[in-house]
Amino acid sequence: MSDGGIGRRIQETFYRIAASGLVPRAWVAGPQPDLPAAAPPVEPPGRPLRLEIVSHCWQYHHLLHYQLSSLALHPPESTRVTMTVCYSPEDSRTVDVLGFFGGRKVPGVEWNWQPLDKERLFRRAIGRNLAARSTRADWIWFSDCDAIFHRWALDGAATVLRGRNDVLVFPREHRVTELLGANHPLLQDPTDTGQLELADIDPARFQPETREKAVGGFQIVRGDVARKVGYCRAIPFYQRPVPRWQKTYEDRTFRWLLGTHGTPVEIPGLYRIRHVEKGRKAG
Repeated sequence: MSDGGIGRRIQETFYRIAASGLVPRAWVAGPQPDLPAAAPPVEPPGRPLRLEIVSHCWQYHHLLHYQLSSLALHPPESTRVTMTVCYSPEDSRTVDVLGFFGGRKVPGVEWNWQPLDKERLFRRAIGRNLAARSTRADWIWFSDCDAIFHRWALDGAATVLRGRNDVLVFPREHRVTELLGANHPLLQDPTDTGQLELADIDPARFQPETREKAVGGFQIVRGDVARKVGYCRAIPFYQRPVPRWQKTYEDRTFRWLLGTHGTPVEIPGLYRIRHVEKGRKAG
């Protein structure tokens, strides 16, 4: 490991220890802005709730294909969704998948592709912070591209989120596959056929899994809070480009900065594909 890699590992370990509560936040991040106590009212009354979903994709285009297909196959009826995907133009197969969906009109869904240099993409806090600071949504959902928003998920989320004053919430339960190997049919490359099509899942293949805090791709933040504090914006370490894809240890730091593990909520229709081979970490 290079000297730079050792330094990053030491800093990563420090922030993970700090986020456990052993270090006062003010020592690390300085004075934090006061969080808004109450969500702004949805104006005009009765307008659809605005939800932004933010995913990052590097060499996971086969999983992103399912995620974007789920929005196209099960579009929202009473919600307006912005689907933001951070990607690198160097990842040509992800570019192909985004091109396929970008040309497809889906009611209630706005596609928002955000190209980043791969070194900035590899640290998800960078793209998440950019999205948090610029979002116009009532709520912003920091997701991963292996999450699937199936029937009723988007409108179910809007029903739960409307009028809440929580800073951070997360789905208490979603459904997952068993740990799939690289040769499993669900994980085959959709770009190999030369003709991309929408891809659906069989819900019967998935089993329930519960969460106790907002982690990974299950962090849903009130829009006004996101605009004010960003995503680990106060920690310069998490806003620096890196040479390899990083695990999201920063979600622990994010909860520490917000002062909450999040509030569990019930959102139907959420699925996740579990997989053995981590292709995004290669090279």
